[in-house]
Amino acid sequence: MVLVACGPYTTSDSIAYDPLADLVEVICRDRPDVCVLFGPFLDAKHEQVENCQLLGSFAEVFKLCMKTIIEGTRSAGSQLVFVPSLRDVHHDYVYPQPPFLYPELPKDDKPRVHFVSDPCTLDVD
Repeated sequence: MVLVACGPYTTSDSIAYDPLADLVEVICRDRPDVCVLFGPFLDAKHEQVENCQLLGSFAEVFKLCMKTIIEGTRSAGSQLVFVPSLRDVHHDYVYPQPPFLYPELPKDDKPRVHFVSDPCTLDVD
């Protein structure tokens, strides 16, 4: 089973990532083999981003988002594929986009977490 989701993973009036929490619950419940998650993970067009109303830097908010997804889906064992968007405010605004850098990725999660470029070719099985 392949699950595909596309950001933003927040509501238009809040940066609380409630839709992301719902997605993590679905992944844990359905246990897909592969989850392809397209950005934006922190949307440059979000009102709170445009008005500089975040409590941390763009990179810190992105890292918290990644941590939520990776740790929240660990029990499901799903392969996670992260694809950047041109609207990811913390990432390079060039096309083609390089993969995200996430050096904080725990060693145990490295076999199941994949950061790819945009565009990319993904061969599943």
